[in-house]
Amino acid sequence: MNKIKELYIKNKEVINYLFFGGCTFLVSIISFYLLNKILNLNTHISNIISWILAVTFAYITNKLFVFESKTTKAKDIIREILSFFSARLLTLGLEELIIFIGCDLLNIDSMIIKIVGQIVVIVSNYFLSKLFIFKK
Repeated sequence: MNKIKELYIKNKEVINYLFFGGCTFLVSIISFYLLNKILNLNTHISNIISWILAVTFAYITNKLFVFESKTTKAKDIIREILSFFSARLLTLGLEELIIFIGCDLLNIDSMIIKIVGQIVVIVSNYFLSKLFIFKK
């Protein structure tokens, strides 16, 4: 049991990122499905709304549980939020490009393309967060 605990402690950040990244993935996919498939909203509008929901969830969980950011001053928190959302805007652009190519040009089902886009985004977001936003 101690070895499992040691392994978790040693890899806590990555394990937590994968867990909360998975939760963020679910927020994104479920909200996209509801907006796009149930409410029949445009694919890109559905993606942007699901992005807002997922990124808000991701900021909170990344700050508290993954990178354990200790910022408490208002200016530092604002910088952190702006950095987080700015980096996510980059990956939103990447995901929108994937959706454009997959759905608009190749006519592939939006849910398949959304899942592919999310995988690319999750990996990209980890490195952006680790390197530029929640620096120790």
